[in-house]
Amino acid sequence: MNSRILVVEDEAHLAAGIAENLAAEGYDAEVANDGVSGLEALLREPFDLVILDVMLPGLDGFTVCQRARKAGNTTPVLFLTARGDPADRIRGLEAGGDDYLAKPFHLRELLLRVRAILRRGRPPEAALSFGDNRVDFRTFTARAWDGREHELTFKEAMILRCLGQRPGEVVTREDILDEVWGSEAFPSTRTIDNFILRLRKRFEPDPERPVYFHTIRGVGYRLTLEPRREQEDAL
Repeated sequence: MNSRILVVEDEAHLAAGIAENLAAEGYDAEVANDGVSGLEALLREPFDLVILDVMLPGLDGFTVCQRARKAGNTTPVLFLTARGDPADRIRGLEAGGDDYLAKPFHLRELLLRVRAILRRGRPPEAALSFGDNRVDFRTFTARAWDGREHELTFKEAMILRCLGQRPGEVVTREDILDEVWGSEAFPSTRTIDNFILRLRKRFEPDPERPVYFHTIRGVGYRLTLEPRREQEDAL
C-alpha cells in the first residue's frame, strides 16, 4: 500500500506542485488549503505524513500540530515555512513537528526528507508499561509507580516510545535525536540527558539509583522494563 501524505499549504500552485511530485514518487497525496480543513482531514483520516505550512489562514501550522498532538494524533509532521529564524524552527519541533524545511527549498531535498521520515515511521504500540509505571501515547499521559498522574510533553512521550521500542538494548543519543527531533536536530545530546533526568524524577522510586533508565556512559541509554523480576531471577 502506498504511503498517504497530506499537504496543507495555502499557496495553490505550490501545493499542487508538491502533490504532483509526491504522486510521481509513488505516494498518495491529498491537499488542504487552510489550517482548519487540514486539521479536520488529519483527525478524520489516517495519513503516514503531513507536510504542513506554518503561515496558514484560519489556523497556523503550529496550532494545527499542537491540536493534533493533544487529540492523540502522532502522524509525523514536516513543517514548511518562509521563516528562517532558528527560534521558529525550535518552536515547530516543540509543537510536535518531526522536521522543518525553510522556503524556498529544493524539491529533491523535500523528497529526501519525506523518504527519511517515512522510513523512521511510527511504532504501532499505543502504551508502554515498565514496572508499575504505564504510559499512554494516545493521550500523552502516564500513571507512575506511586499513583501520581503526569501530563507528558510530546518530546518526553517520544523519547519513552523510542526507548520502549528496544527494551534492554542500548539506544544511542544520536538515534534518539534522529527519531525524536528529525534531521534538523538543533538540540545537543545534553538536551536528551536533561529529558532523561526529568523522566527519572517522575518514574523512578529513587532517581539517584535508577532501575529503569540506565545511562551507558559515552553512548546513550537503556530502558529496563522489569528490573525487580530480573534481579530476583539472578538470586
